[in-house]
Amino acid sequence: MSITVHPDLEARLRQKAEAEVLTVEAYVERLLRSDQQADEELEGLALEGLNSGEPIEAGTSYWEEKHRRLDERLTNTGAR
Repeated sequence: MSITVHPDLEARLRQKAEAEVLTVEAYVERLLRSDQQADEELEGLALEGLNSGEPIEAGTSYWEEKHRRLDERLTNTGAR
């Protein structure tokens, strides 16, 4: 595969790759693998959150109560 990148970006890629004693290709592959792992971790965390307990109804009253409690905490900590 061949891609064209802006010369400034190419210089930065080369610099980063050289600093890690990698070819530009190996550096880009490592970045992509890292990105893929981050996506998989995020998906796992999202699923863990979805399966973490009983669902709640997040209607208007839920958010009003959240805002009321936040306002109370801010007032009590002197942040307001």
